[in-house]
Amino acid sequence: MRFNQKREEHRVTYKSGGRSTQVDYILCRRGNLKEISDCKVVVGESVARQHRMVVCRMTLMVCKKKRSEIEKKTKWWKLKKEECCEEFRQKLRQALGGQVVLPDDWETTAEVIRETGRKVLSVSSGRRKEDKETWWWNEEVQDSIQRKRLAKKKWDMDRTEENRQEYKELQRRVKREVSKAKQKAYDELYTSKLELLRIEMEGCSQVRRVYRGDGRNTLRS
Repeated sequence: MRFNQKREEHRVTYKSGGRSTQVDYILCRRGNLKEISDCKVVVGESVARQHRMVVCRMTLMVCKKKRSEIEKKTKWWKLKKEECCEEFRQKLRQALGGQVVLPDDWETTAEVIRETGRKVLSVSSGRRKEDKETWWWNEEVQDSIQRKRLAKKKWDMDRTEENRQEYKELQRRVKREVSKAKQKAYDELYTSKLELLRIEMEGCSQVRRVYRGDGRNTLRS
């Protein structure tokens, strides 16, 4: 409270049995003092037994995280749909000048195929979703955590053995439910990744067959 002079009542953080003292602080580096505009004790509010809430007002600079560029990929798996496959076949033949037999220059042909795929099937956005540490949470986990927080607050206000046992039991229950929810979420993620890989492989196989003339002209990967 050196740089923000307050009344005695707004500096006392612990009060019990007629004794008052200042034992709770908010620490910061000296270089960040200019960012702090106020610091005081909220009278009547407590975060732990007989400890008052210390509030600090500061201004922080928020730096935006630079997104890493991700390669945009053609959605070849759309060739699994008959209408997309037919449209791709027609556009590809138009791009190749209506030829029934593929040109001998494979590099040029491959580039035409890729460009047609980007136009007909579209490409991914190239954006990466922000990963959240709690993306696997479900309603059961959230309810358990909320009950644990309430039990912790109850134990802080009244430190009886009964409240302590209730809090410890809820703490163990939350750990079990978190472990189960996380395992289930990762299993589902693994299954979905395998399914996506299978669809992509089928899409690549479909590309090889999509421009077939008399049965001999098949695209090679």
